[in-house]
Amino acid sequence: MKRRDFIKLGTTLPVATAFGALPDLAWPQQKRFAPRPGQWRAYEVTTQVEILKPAGVTKVWLPVPAINSDYQRSLDNKWSAPGGQARLVEDGKYGAKILAIEFPAGVAKPSVELVSRVQIQDRAVDWGKRAAAKENPAALKLWLQPTDLMPIDGIVRRTAEDAIKGKRGDRDKAQALFDWVVNNTHREPKTRGCGVGDIKAMLESGNLYGKCADLNALFVGLARAVGIPARDVYGVRLAPSAFGYKALSANSANISRAQHCRAEVYLADQGWSAMDPADVAKVMREETSDWIKSAAHPLVAAVKQGLFGSWEGNWLAFNLAHDVALPGAKGPKIGFFMYPNAETENERLDSLDPDNFKYVMSAREIKQA
Repeated sequence: MKRRDFIKLGTTLPVATAFGALPDLAWPQQKRFAPRPGQWRAYEVTTQVEILKPAGVTKVWLPVPAINSDYQRSLDNKWSAPGGQARLVEDGKYGAKILAIEFPAGVAKPSVELVSRVQIQDRAVDWGKRAAAKENPAALKLWLQPTDLMPIDGIVRRTAEDAIKGKRGDRDKAQALFDWVVNNTHREPKTRGCGVGDIKAMLESGNLYGKCADLNALFVGLARAVGIPARDVYGVRLAPSAFGYKALSANSANISRAQHCRAEVYLADQGWSAMDPADVAKVMREETSDWIKSAAHPLVAAVKQGLFGSWEGNWLAFNLAHDVALPGAKGPKIGFFMYPNAETENERLDSLDPDNFKYVMSAREIKQA
């Protein structure tokens, strides 16, 4: 619906009616967003990589699903790399799984195919019930630490403390931080890939925009800065949204550019809880042809409420890793690992440059055994 159509419609409604309270019939495009766990779906995800301009020894690194939780079961992986040597490596700090392949000089067309199977389901916190403690307090310390791109002192801490002023309890503080990100940042479609996640630079410059790796990293960093364990979860969308949101969907036939990271916070009464302020920003910016500026808009309100505590199960999680050192790489660490990476004797290839680094990812739903 165009803005002028909405204004015309608004003349027939009570002036005091707020966006969030509009009846369904008053907004033809109004949608619901209410993920509920209970139905597992199985997917086969295929990643195919071809190095177009090999030089000397060529290396490829692919993210492999490493998450087993109440929303995902990582089942098995198969791969082929003609002429190369492949090994499955696990990051020692975060448990990320990396398929590392090395092709010797002379292999004319280095190529890799990885096929992973997972089961996924919706995830949602039941705010009416208190969950038993699920995490050892010592293990939570990891999720309170800074990373290279996510400091938790200085401007990050000051911003977080201002955002939670007057709030008590970790849930209310997490909600205040979630709302702060939604209200003060925006999605920028021109950002390459999923963004970088340099939250200090964002705050110092005042350029509070980007994509999921920027906006959700900001939320996670703010939470850690005030003592709430939080973490990014890096993955890829697999399928359309069951709730009709185009912005929250993927075309299963080609998910090569459907990477998306989500966030979690650890709440004392709930354990690890799903969060995704970046997807609220995505709906605001991309769900319609107009940029929706208000989070109270009926197309946004349900998503904003739902994504504080729930995720839709049309997405695969790879890992929780930051500052990843790719095994055997000459190039530097990467801030996060949800894209295929490759390196020739001469250079680290750009994962977002299909002219020089060709890969295709696809997904298909499969029958469960």
